[in-house]
Amino acid sequence: MNCLISLINDEERMEDTMDKFTKSFEADTSKILNIVINSLYSDRDIFLRELLSNASDAIQKRRFQGQTTPILLNSEDDQIEIIINKKKKYIEIKDNGIGLNDEELSETLGTIAKSGTAGFLKEIEDNKDSKSAAQSLIGKFGVGFYSAFMVADTVEVTTQKAGTEVAYTWVSDGQTGYDISKAEMDHPIGTSVRLFIKKDAKEYCEGSRIRSLVKKYSDHIQIPIKISEKEGEVEQVNSAQALWTKSPSKISTKEYKEFYNSSFGTFDEPFITIHNKSEGTVEFTNLLFIPTNAPFDLHEPERKSKINLYINRVFITNDLQEIIPTWLRFLKGILDTSSLDLNVSREMVQSSPVLKKISKSLTKRVLSELKKKQKKDPEAYDKFWSQFGKVIKEGLYEDFENRDKIAEIIRVYSNKDDKLINLQDYIDNFAEGQDQIFYFTGDTLAQAKSSPHLEGFQSKDIDVLLMVDPIDAFWISQMNNFQEKSFVSISRDKYDIEKVGKKKGKSKKNEPKNSDVCIALIKECLEDKIENAIASTTLIDSPVRLVAGEGGLDFNLERILKAQNPDFESSKKVLEINVGHDLIQKLPKLSLDLQKSMCRVLFEQARVQDGEMPSNTQQFSQDIIQLGLKL
Repeated sequence: MNCLISLINDEERMEDTMDKFTKSFEADTSKILNIVINSLYSDRDIFLRELLSNASDAIQKRRFQGQTTPILLNSEDDQIEIIINKKKKYIEIKDNGIGLNDEELSETLGTIAKSGTAGFLKEIEDNKDSKSAAQSLIGKFGVGFYSAFMVADTVEVTTQKAGTEVAYTWVSDGQTGYDISKAEMDHPIGTSVRLFIKKDAKEYCEGSRIRSLVKKYSDHIQIPIKISEKEGEVEQVNSAQALWTKSPSKISTKEYKEFYNSSFGTFDEPFITIHNKSEGTVEFTNLLFIPTNAPFDLHEPERKSKINLYINRVFITNDLQEIIPTWLRFLKGILDTSSLDLNVSREMVQSSPVLKKISKSLTKRVLSELKKKQKKDPEAYDKFWSQFGKVIKEGLYEDFENRDKIAEIIRVYSNKDDKLINLQDYIDNFAEGQDQIFYFTGDTLAQAKSSPHLEGFQSKDIDVLLMVDPIDAFWISQMNNFQEKSFVSISRDKYDIEKVGKKKGKSKKNEPKNSDVCIALIKECLEDKIENAIASTTLIDSPVRLVAGEGGLDFNLERILKAQNPDFESSKKVLEINVGHDLIQKLPKLSLDLQKSMCRVLFEQARVQDGEMPSNTQQFSQDIIQLGLKL
C-alpha cells in the first residue's frame, strides 16, 4: 500500500462505440481489492462516513478552485443529498462538488490508493492562502471509496466535472473490473454514487439507520446533508456546524451546557469548560468538559474517557485512550485535528510523537484550569474533589511527568482542621522550626484523628496531614518531597520534633527510674511478636504505639497489600512505650502471669488503635478477663 497499485490492465478493449469502454482488473490486484473491501474495515457503517467525506471534499475543492476560476462556482446552494430507494434496494449519495472527467474517473476509481485529495493537497501545499482549504479536505489515502463494496453488490458513479459539458458513469462489482461510459446527469455538476445494496445489508435502506450514521459520523461536516426517502420530501439531518470551530467569546455558557448534555448524555453542568485552538507544527482544537458529578463507573478498571476524535469535523473514534491519561478518565469532550496519522482505513490512530504532544498539551491545560479553580472557588473545588479526588490521586502514582503539577491541586485533611487543604496551605502554616511535611495514613478520618501517633504533634501544635484514601499509601511512598519539603510518615519514618513547635497543654512526664525494667519486661514477653521495644518520645496519653521497624512499610500500605495477597507476610513492628504512663508503671508490681497478660493486652491495644484486629482474639479475651479479675 506504500505505492500506487494500478488496477488497469495495459490491454483495453473498446466495445460497441467510443462512448463506452471496459477495463479489467489484473488477477493479483483483484485479490488486493478483495482484501481492501472485506478486511480493511472492521465496521460496515464506515462506508457512509467515507462517501460523505468524499462528497464534502469535492465541494470544498470546487469552492477553492472557483476563487481563481469563477466558472467553477455554483449558483445553487452547496449540499449533499442521500436518496433512499427501498423498492429498488439502492441508496445514492449526490453532491454538487468539483466532479471528475473520464480520465480522472479511471485514474481515481481504478487505482487503489490513488487519492484525488492527496494529489490536490500536493498541488497546493506551497500556497499559503490554500492552507485552510487543504485542511478542510478529509480523504488522503484513496481507499475510502472501496468501503462501499462492503454493503453493495454493484456501485455506480455518475459524475460531471465543473466547467465541462460531458458526464460519465463508472460501474463495477468490485471484482472483475469496471465500465466507463458517457452519461446524462440530472444536475449540471458534481457526482452521484449509487449503491445497490446486498441482501445481508438491507438495513442500510432504512432511513432511521442512515440518519443515525449521519449524526454519528458526519453531523458536523459544514455542508448540509439531506435525506430523501419519498419524492418531494427532503430533510436535512446534520447540524452542518461544529460548536468547537466557533470563537469561545461567541459561545454562551448555555450553548456549552446544551452541547455537553446532548453530546454525552449528561444532565449536570460542566464544572469546567476548556476550549482552545492550538496552532503551529501540531494543530488541533479541543473542547473539553470536566463534569460536576462523577459517573457511577468512575472507579471501574475498564472505565474509559469520553473524548471524541474528529479529523476535520468527521468523527473517527471515541476510543482514544492514549490521548488522555487514566487518572483523567472522567473527562468528556472533542478533539478535532488534521495533524494525527490514521491507519489506512481511518479507524485507528497511529501512535506517534504528534499524539504524545497533543496528550501532553491537553493534560497541561486541564491541570492549569483545575489549579485556577481551586484558588478562585475553593468551596466548589472541594465538592468537585469529593467526587473525583481519588481518581486524580492515581496520577501521583502513575504519571511521573506530571506528578508535581498534580500535587499542586490535591486536597487533603489535616489534624488541625476538619476542612480540606492543599499541600501549599500546609507548608505556608508550618510550625516554628518545621521543615518537613508530616503525614499519617489511616482507614478513616475518625480513626486517623484518634490515633496515638498524633499525640506528640498535638502537644506542640504541629499539624499532620491525614491520608485516608487507599491510593494515598501508594503515591506518597513514591513521592519523596513537595516544594523541596520531604514527606515524613509519623508511623514509619524516624523524625525529631524536639525543636519543632511550642509545648501546649499536657507535656510528657520525666522518664521514671524504672523505665529500663518496664521496657525489658515488655520486650521479653513480646519477643516473638515485635521487632523491638523502646521508650517513646512523643506519646502523651496512650501507653504504647506500634511503629514500622527498620525498612518496614507504611501500615496502611501493608494492610492493602495483605488484602490483595493473603500470603503477604507483615513485618514485625517496634513497640514504643510511654514509660511514664500509670499502666506501665504498674507492670513490675504484677505477678509474672499478670505481667504477660498486660504485655499482650498492650500489644493488641496498639494493633486495634491502628485499625487491625487482635492477632489472637481468644487470648486477648482471656487476658482482659484475667486482668479485670485481678486488678
